[in-house]
Amino acid sequence: MERAFRSRRVVTPDGTRAATVLTKDGRITALEPHALPIERVELVDVGDAWLVPGAVDTHVHLNEPGRTEWEGFATATAAAAAGGITTLVDMPLNCIPATTDVAALEAKRAAAAGQLQVDVGFYGGVVPGNAEALEPLADAGVLGFKCFLIDSGVEEFPHVDAGDLRAALPHLARRGLPLLAHCELPVSEPPTSPDPRSYRAWLDSRPRAWEQEAIELLIALGEEAGCRTHVVHLACADALDAIGDAKLRGAPLSVETCPHYLSFAAEEIPDGDPRFKCAPPIRERDQREGLWEGLRDGRIDFVVSDHSPCAPALKHLEEGDVAQAWGGIAGLQLSLSATWTGALRRRVPFEEVVRWTSSAPAAFAGLKHKGAIAPGFDADLVVFDPDAEIEVDARELKHRHDVTPYAGQRLRGRVEATWLRGERVYDRRSGLAPRRRGAMLEGGAT
Repeated sequence: MERAFRSRRVVTPDGTRAATVLTKDGRITALEPHALPIERVELVDVGDAWLVPGAVDTHVHLNEPGRTEWEGFATATAAAAAGGITTLVDMPLNCIPATTDVAALEAKRAAAAGQLQVDVGFYGGVVPGNAEALEPLADAGVLGFKCFLIDSGVEEFPHVDAGDLRAALPHLARRGLPLLAHCELPVSEPPTSPDPRSYRAWLDSRPRAWEQEAIELLIALGEEAGCRTHVVHLACADALDAIGDAKLRGAPLSVETCPHYLSFAAEEIPDGDPRFKCAPPIRERDQREGLWEGLRDGRIDFVVSDHSPCAPALKHLEEGDVAQAWGGIAGLQLSLSATWTGALRRRVPFEEVVRWTSSAPAAFAGLKHKGAIAPGFDADLVVFDPDAEIEVDARELKHRHDVTPYAGQRLRGRVEATWLRGERVYDRRSGLAPRRRGAMLEGGAT
């Protein structure tokens, strides 16, 4: 199938320009002048709307098999398509079994078969005692490995210590795959509060120093082993000095943050609203602004959702019990608009948002044909109206559950249509039935 896509604002690696994008068999074949005559090929002309590469979200919890009542492949990939995300990489925990060996990976792939509206890759997990399972997982096609330096919240995925990582990292270094670490390391006794509804009590129970200590340990272990290391969901801007120093001396380090850390601030979160609970916590306003500065100067590499929903009962919404609620934010479908909303307020160009949400995470995951509108790349294309203003109606989200802190928020930017390898998988106006065209990605493949 051949198609041509035309827009006066096509975001390419070389800048934004009026162009016609030619595609064939799911790949982009050429970028041509906007006025190129088109014959015998279907033309999709989006006028002044932005034509951007599909976003690549390398941090999602799809939870299937085992906790499909929290989220699943069908619902999450539908939400991704509606949010302009054409590639997801699934974390190895919150599913049962956790993806800590090849048998568990195959169980996850079997559960995903026939359900995917966008492309999905997988991570393996590093847990105590599974070092010898890591290279077989690499051979089976995982894109990297995740670990926790603190209790993960689920018993199937115990946290690791420095000794566990020293056993694991040489295996990852041999394969050139990154270690993604949840960086909180308890190094002090946090204060306790008698009020389970208090957001401040949750924030104080996971202090900034825990993030900083964990990040410094991760940097040291990565340099020692010569292994790529990656800080997931950075919430603490105070850690950026250590991150910047490590990058300056050439440490194999990368860093992500998330839209909820860029959008919300602890001072604005009401007590008794567990929708905002996540780990690390959403921190104070100065930390949020520091994260934006880290993105702009390159100490933070990209933005991903860390979509981590649960069954609504586990959020303890009726009681407003922040202390007992599951710690995770549901926001996959809204992550592109939320990031653009914050960027626009800070006069950050839209092209930077595209880099943070498409090309940089694709490069991190080794997905060489994702994340750009250029010849040879997959024809993963999104029609985006950056000027549209939306009020989030949680009932319209395609996630399995509608519990999200974004409900009622006014955001800028709206996805009008999403194309995966040249085939339409979402259209806001036509309400097309989902097309299950997503593929399962393996290391180095698209």
